[in-house]
Amino acid sequence: MINRPANILVTLDSMKNPNTGLFYFGYSLAQALLKLQKKSDLELNFYLPKKGTPLFKGKPNTIRHNEFYKYYFPKRNKFDLTHFTDQICRLKPTKVLGKKIITIHDLNVLYENKELSNNHIAYLERLGNYIGYCDRVVAISKFVASDILKHFPQAKNKIEVVYNGADELTVDKTHIPDYLPQKPFIFSIGELLAKKNFHVLPALLEDNDYELVISGNHHPSDYESKIVEAAQSLGFKDRLKITGPITDKDKAWYYNNCLAFAFPSIAEGFGLPIIEAMHFGKPVFLSTHTAVPEVGGDAAFYFKNFSQAHMQQVFKEGLEKFNSDPTLKQKAKLRAAEFTWEKAAASYLRIYDELLNKN
Repeated sequence: MINRPANILVTLDSMKNPNTGLFYFGYSLAQALLKLQKKSDLELNFYLPKKGTPLFKGKPNTIRHNEFYKYYFPKRNKFDLTHFTDQICRLKPTKVLGKKIITIHDLNVLYENKELSNNHIAYLERLGNYIGYCDRVVAISKFVASDILKHFPQAKNKIEVVYNGADELTVDKTHIPDYLPQKPFIFSIGELLAKKNFHVLPALLEDNDYELVISGNHHPSDYESKIVEAAQSLGFKDRLKITGPITDKDKAWYYNNCLAFAFPSIAEGFGLPIIEAMHFGKPVFLSTHTAVPEVGGDAAFYFKNFSQAHMQQVFKEGLEKFNSDPTLKQKAKLRAAEFTWEKAAASYLRIYDELLNKN
């Protein structure tokens, strides 16, 4: 039991690239925690990357990552509780005292690789050690929690699920994106990695005059060329646009103006774009893999496989059903409203309180 304001350290050292899911997770969670901090007896501190400063309101207490800290963290005794907000944390659980929580976003390495390399095996062993050191393990979906318990039985009796929130993007009516589609378009977004499965989407351009717009970070791989080749093989290359990274204003414009949102990913711990699209009341077409259906629920349409004929049928029938039933737009919005950062932050604050006040 602590009879003074508890000193909390929240690690956000993976927030280096603003075009990644971990950046949005860290930024949005931190803002929600700061908002609720006024109602709690906690002193929040944030551990940030060495370079680049997230624009937090209220100028909270911050510590910059230092490579030396992997050997010794001079403030290891200062914090009553440390929350490691992702499993690739640069400040290690072994370097701090006090209570410890770790949020695990996915075990996608198990789904992205047919065979695990020595590096993959070392990563999983390291994660197992982190789980052992921490007092509570948080998974961002039931699917991830099940994966953790299957592969890391030491997490039993200390794991729970806290769903991510999803920001409701604001549309700037004066904004025009760098790439302006000239026809009705299907939108998708995510890092250009094989696990996102974007190369199956050109099949949706069959028997229509739609465009396909895919946005997200480029990666030093040949996967982007695989998407282009898939479109070219079907004769739809001229209706495919891969924009690369986009701004929040661009993203809001594409969500707001797209005909439909498609997200065929085969490895997701959660899938923030699903909820972002639903905020706009759009028809959403998803895979049935990993945590995707858990997030989409019954407010989405699903590709049970990725054959061209099946995808085309699901898309055509789903679009017709959505456009003929006005209640489905509201259903998508209500589904999105279930996932808020305020709910997520409140759950984390409850966990902090439980651990700090546990005898």
